[in-house]
Amino acid sequence: MSSFATFDAFHTRLADWTATPVIFENEFAQELLENNTPAFVYVEIFGDSYDQESFGAAGSNMFLEEGVTWMHVMTPSGKGSALARQYADQLLNLFREQPIGELFMPQMSIGAGDPGQDFPNYFSIAAIIRWRRRDITGS
Repeated sequence: MSSFATFDAFHTRLADWTATPVIFENEFAQELLENNTPAFVYVEIFGDSYDQESFGAAGSNMFLEEGVTWMHVMTPSGKGSALARQYADQLLNLFREQPIGELFMPQMSIGAGDPGQDFPNYFSIAAIIRWRRRDITGS
């Protein structure tokens, strides 16, 4: 899992997304599934590392947090992938060339390493953001 600062940055930016409901880890999606919601986004924010990058006086060191955010665009099974790809493009555009505070997002992709998957009644394509955040302990 990522730090709260990273989670909060993504959560705040995704509040601007109005095309579909957005669900984060450990939030209930059952109502969306039962109502056959035409599309929704399930978000996972994973921190790979949180490493100390500098060594010096206490309270003035830099830590580097790195990770991946997966925004799974869920659309009805059997309807093709065009709508999922359209939403994935739009989601990435919320973040492209727009750092959030100390959060920098140099790599983005649609479905990289994880092609579209079928789930009961839904098809998923992921909009993926690789990110890093520098944290100075004294700030």
